[in-house]
Amino acid sequence: MRKFPHLRHDFLASIVVFLVAVPLCVGVAVASGVPAELGLVTGIVGGLVAGLMPGSSLQVSGPAAGLTVIVFEAVSEFGVGTLGVIVLVAGLLQLAMGFFKVGRWFRAISVSVVEGMLCGIGLVIIAGQIYAAAGLKAPGTGIGKIVGLPRAFADALGSTEALASLAIGAGTIAVIVLWKKLPKRVRSVPGALAAVVLATLASLGFGLPVATVEVEGLLGVVQPPGSEAFAELGSPAIWGTIIAFALIASAESLFSAAAVDRLHDGPRTHYDKEMLAQGTGNAVCGLLGALPMTAVIVRSSANVEAGARTKASRVLHGVWLLLFAAALPFALALIPLPALAGILVHAGWKLIPFRQIAGLWRGHKGEAVILVVTAVAIVVVNMFEGVLIGLALAIVKTAWEASHVKLEVIDKGAGPIRAYLAGNATFLRLPKILDSLESLPQDRPVELDLSGLHHLDHACRTALESWAERHSATGIEPVKLTIAA
Repeated sequence: MRKFPHLRHDFLASIVVFLVAVPLCVGVAVASGVPAELGLVTGIVGGLVAGLMPGSSLQVSGPAAGLTVIVFEAVSEFGVGTLGVIVLVAGLLQLAMGFFKVGRWFRAISVSVVEGMLCGIGLVIIAGQIYAAAGLKAPGTGIGKIVGLPRAFADALGSTEALASLAIGAGTIAVIVLWKKLPKRVRSVPGALAAVVLATLASLGFGLPVATVEVEGLLGVVQPPGSEAFAELGSPAIWGTIIAFALIASAESLFSAAAVDRLHDGPRTHYDKEMLAQGTGNAVCGLLGALPMTAVIVRSSANVEAGARTKASRVLHGVWLLLFAAALPFALALIPLPALAGILVHAGWKLIPFRQIAGLWRGHKGEAVILVVTAVAIVVVNMFEGVLIGLALAIVKTAWEASHVKLEVIDKGAGPIRAYLAGNATFLRLPKILDSLESLPQDRPVELDLSGLHHLDHACRTALESWAERHSATGIEPVKLTIAA
């Protein structure tokens, strides 16, 4: 044990992550239009291949909900047999980006955007898993899941099976929450694990009509791409899908890494190495004909919350997926799906940064707005585009705050009017500058001194020169314009 001081923590955490991963793997595969087992194959690769590689020690990889739409469209257009080639080449592109050190640029992501991403994902997870806990089919979009909740609760109240399923889900959440109040010796077992065991015993003991995990063997679905699939690479249409896979999978993984680093105090992510790990994992997934892989914030946050200390937990979670899915699928069939939904609801709740939102609103309202807008955009659109919207807003805010410019007009009543500009003159401040200059009288000579500017962008310089020409043409004397060298 001295050689592996964190083995107990990592072992227990790996079981929790495994329980979270099972419904995610199966659900993402079904939503993507492929056999459920292919999602498990991707989860296994995420644990055993990407999990062993350096990059992010506590981040867990597998099939991601953020890619379901594009995967579904690719399968519809090119077929399941060609999916492996698409994923393989996308993985090779990720490897190239890792070698060229593209990943390090993701370190610049705004903290407010990261917190907003966690909040948005948490809301979507909670809303979606409430349907799963009731045994109901969830709408396909994040906003649809939230808007449809009142109708879902109304439907559940009229069904004995749905109420029993909700009771199992609610009981699972209650056990996880109350587990932290028990003696420390009892809490050595993760609350999520205890909750699933108790939920399983309750559903079996009382014969409750709840759905359970359904998985068949893996060997029948693993189909490496054939020569016909590789021949599709000659079609220009497939390359758009490949590039989209590579870029979206990379962005989601590295955005997730930034978020996971905010959840723990351990080693920070090495972004270029994480890009190589994701590329290697996707290359292997492609060779097996499985779904594309990304880092998944839900599993990763569950991993951190369960007390994982090293990458051993994510590797072991891949071992459990392989063992149960390949050799013991009947054991998975005992686990009630609403219990797994309860784990995910609790994990989603933990992702919502209530304290951070309140703190930002008191001290930095602009950052709070970025957080909220990012979260709402993820709910309304999707994770990738929502984060891009948040990043764009953060960039605009930063540019606005950096554009501090001071215009001082000195008019002594006689002689020329002197206007001094100092600071950073950018197009963002241009309307205010022009309003002030255009209000100057035409019957007095004007001297415009720009030598105090630290930065003068092209748009602002062109506009000021145009104003000087117009004022010179209508005024009594040409504008005297002084620009720093």
